[in-house]
Amino acid sequence: MISRFASFLTLLTGDAQADRVVPPTGFTARLTLFASGAMAFLAVFALALSLATGRLAEQWGDALAQSSTIRVSAPEGQVDQQVIAVMDVLRTTPGIANARVLTDEEQRALLEPWFGPDLPLDTLPIPRLIEVIEEGDGYDAEGLRQRLAGEAPGAVLDDHTRWRDPLVRAAKRLRGLGAISILLITLTTAAMITLAANAALAANAQVIHVLRLVGARDSYIAGAFVRRFTLRALIGASVGMIVGMIAILLLPSADIGGQFLTGLGFQGWHWALPFAIPLLAAIVAFAATRAAANSTLRELT
Repeated sequence: MISRFASFLTLLTGDAQADRVVPPTGFTARLTLFASGAMAFLAVFALALSLATGRLAEQWGDALAQSSTIRVSAPEGQVDQQVIAVMDVLRTTPGIANARVLTDEEQRALLEPWFGPDLPLDTLPIPRLIEVIEEGDGYDAEGLRQRLAGEAPGAVLDDHTRWRDPLVRAAKRLRGLGAISILLITLTTAAMITLAANAALAANAQVIHVLRLVGARDSYIAGAFVRRFTLRALIGASVGMIVGMIAILLLPSADIGGQFLTGLGFQGWHWALPFAIPLLAAIVAFAATRAAANSTLRELT
């Protein structure tokens, strides 16, 4: 593995005279630069989406995992008594750090997006909500439900499992789709570079024949093609990566687009990950061009 990487670095700084075997311009150069740049641009967004999805799902999942809600519904005149009974149960339940009854203003704010700002709470049979904050390993949800059923029959515990589990599953699937997208981008880049390398080799068949006549080995000829296409892929992918990161930076802020759009960017050390994309493109180009050159040179023998 180390020897292959060393040969890869040696190739990038190889014989500049051998580069004359490969035409410096033409559609193969443009195709390689465009394909590697476009694929790197898409890879930046696939990587950002994959990381952001996992990050946001973890944040939402952690927030839901540490909190629960108890809904108290009872006939008129019994709501306050059941709320007091629920609070007494919660105070003696291990694993609960804090519990409080939401005020009318807070409940109105929760319902406002669906019913508007003029919701008459006093005239509607809206249940009282109690927010429960966990601590440590949390509490025994089934045991708490049984205690509530005995002390306050109108109380219903919602531990947010039905909201948290779909988030976790969706995050895993989206991360998997992100990984598949990067794999498809890598394979597409390899295919495009292979086509460009084959075209360049076929166009220079006469030059290759002359080089063989003057004593050039196939490894020398193949190295010229591999070096040129590897450098083209590295340059194109670097440009595409930079443009992609600029596009990520230009995404709307939280005040404009909300937390979801803001979450699509990189955070912390994740900003260093896109810099691996040009290196990956160069390695792919190196392997694809070497395979294409060896195959074509055998056919031209």
